[in-house]
Amino acid sequence: MDALDGFSREQLLELIDIYAKNWLALDGVWFQSIEQAEGMDAAMFHDERAWARFTAIEARRIKQFLGLDEHPGLGGLEKALALRFYGRLNQDECAYENGQLIYTMRKCRVQAARERKGMPFHPCKSVGIIEYAGFARAIDGRIQCRCLSCYPDVTDGRCACKWAFWLEDGAQ
Repeated sequence: MDALDGFSREQLLELIDIYAKNWLALDGVWFQSIEQAEGMDAAMFHDERAWARFTAIEARRIKQFLGLDEHPGLGGLEKALALRFYGRLNQDECAYENGQLIYTMRKCRVQAARERKGMPFHPCKSVGIIEYAGFARAIDGRIQCRCLSCYPDVTDGRCACKWAFWLEDGAQ
């Protein structure tokens, strides 16, 4: 008998939340281990390398799960962003402005945890550029990405970070 048989939908959703929290805890624990031993620059170096690989893997698996075609456009990206593992933990939203998909992270569990522990905010912009641009390209190679606001370059204090996505010139 499969270990998940017999659980209700609500229990399975709760288990997904537990898995997501466990994954995020592991991500934070390894990062903080390097940060404490080698400093923030070394931790960021390894974080960027890890996210460059992980984000493409995550995007490809979500794309396959959703049955998206090769070029699903911004609509496909919006669907895929909603299914990212940490999507169940953070408060985010998508909106369309001037032909661009604007993804806004209203509340970030990582930054909230660091603040609660009295730690400096994670300088996540460089990792975010790698993460979000890589995720978008894996969903649809025509999608471009630009950071609108992300620590340490916060331009919108109403959110944790904000990203713009658009199709390269000439794409339909």
